[in-house]
Amino acid sequence: MKADIPGTAWAVDAKNNHVVVTVDDTVSQAEIAKIKKQAGADAGALTIKHTAGTFNKLISGGDAIYGGQYRCSLGFNVHSGSTYYFLTAGHCGQVASTWYSNSGHTTTLGTNVGYSFPGNDFALVKYTNSSIAHPSAVGSQTISSAATPSVGQTVYRRGSTTGTHSGKVTALNATVNYGSDGIVSGLIQTTVCAEGGDSGGPLYNGSVAYGLTSGGSGDCTSGGTTFFQPVTEALSYYGVTLP
Repeated sequence: MKADIPGTAWAVDAKNNHVVVTVDDTVSQAEIAKIKKQAGADAGALTIKHTAGTFNKLISGGDAIYGGQYRCSLGFNVHSGSTYYFLTAGHCGQVASTWYSNSGHTTTLGTNVGYSFPGNDFALVKYTNSSIAHPSAVGSQTISSAATPSVGQTVYRRGSTTGTHSGKVTALNATVNYGSDGIVSGLIQTTVCAEGGDSGGPLYNGSVAYGLTSGGSGDCTSGGTTFFQPVTEALSYYGVTLP
């Protein structure tokens, strides 16, 4: 499928041999018809689903981090040898290079090592403040490993705006078109709600890390569809590990 219609996301449902296309409120009936036309002879293998709201990167773990005029969420603490870092969303790393633990920007956490967005959605920040603790935990939950979840699995997300919420994994290797913000592929798609400022926050279950909050639609009142950058890809990309 072409990725030229903002507000769409798609993933393969291998069990039912279908491509599931999720469309947000901005996608018109004419654009849905265009999607089906692009599929050609395979149009019968498409399943179109509607989600309330608009797909957005959720800029505005789990703990709040502040950079520039934005607030995001810390994902997972990681390290390489004795040097400590944290992972967050790439679209957060795109808009700020220095991160603080408070909105007044008086307590520095660290500075960006790099980010990848769009295409991917992860960033690595190096701790520069030695007085800041960096446990391998999400809240009180210790994190000891990283993996890929399975479709249908229950997962939890923590963020600085909405706290902790749970939902189900609905697809793997999903692609979402955030309009002018670009296209991100290889994502975990879920029913966990999220809102602005939750970006970069952790997706996990028990002691296992799964992903970093990328974006989605809806909110934690009405629900929605959300997408997560697999944490295993970010760990491999930067050559870092969980503490």
